[in-house]
Amino acid sequence: MKILVPVKRVADPDNANKVKISEDGLHVTSEGLEGKPNPFDEYAVETALRILEDGVGSGNLRGEVVVVTIGPEDASREVRQCLAMGADRGILVVGDDERLDSSIVAKVLAKLVEKEQPDLVLMGKQAVDGDSNQTAQSLAQLLGWPQATFAGRIEVPADLASAVVTREVDGGAAKVKVAFPAVISVDLRIVSPTGVDNTVCGQKAYQEGPRYASLKGIMKAKKKPIDQITMDQLGVDQTLKVRTVRFTAPAQRKAGVKVDSVETLVAKLRDEARVL
Repeated sequence: MKILVPVKRVADPDNANKVKISEDGLHVTSEGLEGKPNPFDEYAVETALRILEDGVGSGNLRGEVVVVTIGPEDASREVRQCLAMGADRGILVVGDDERLDSSIVAKVLAKLVEKEQPDLVLMGKQAVDGDSNQTAQSLAQLLGWPQATFAGRIEVPADLASAVVTREVDGGAAKVKVAFPAVISVDLRIVSPTGVDNTVCGQKAYQEGPRYASLKGIMKAKKKPIDQITMDQLGVDQTLKVRTVRFTAPAQRKAGVKVDSVETLVAKLRDEARVL
């Protein structure tokens, strides 16, 4: 089985307060901040590895995990991090972050699917910078594949031909069964200790969150291939459908005030905050 996992490079979410807006308001700048794999995409890499675990502790997978990113050449560092986790090889599609939107990314991935012929595209539900939550759905539409979004749990039988996806919905959870090939996007709960059941490993309890790259994994990753390709070579229409007009920082929160009675508090909530 081959699983294709798109991974986006984002500014370190732990330093989100250091992201600035340019003086003209047209760009968000993160100069000086370390790039990291988008957390939800990192969860997708972990999910792919869990699905293909062989169940005997050998470290071998029952297939191949291919990580792809779109961005400048130095984005290969984030791909290398995913290879250190256990993915088999990487693909870098060279592109300008300022010239990408969800539609273009979906078209690039559709071309790569034609080239790679994966059985499953597994990706994060959204990127923590743009928060668009559109790429997985757009890709499934372009491919004509079944999709399951916001996966919090995935059960894959031994034949690796389908998956039962549990997704959170308002008021509870819904189970969706998809036959492969398919597109699945994952949510935070997928990296809970029992988020993935691949039948072979059984209901194995993993650590909470994605695995850390071991020293052995880091050394191995240095020898794993990362293919490089351009969007022109893929024949992708690079016309942007979304144009950002302006970025504006949120208004600073006002300091809180103390009140001397419940009646005063209720009056302020009703007349000033207008939440009652």
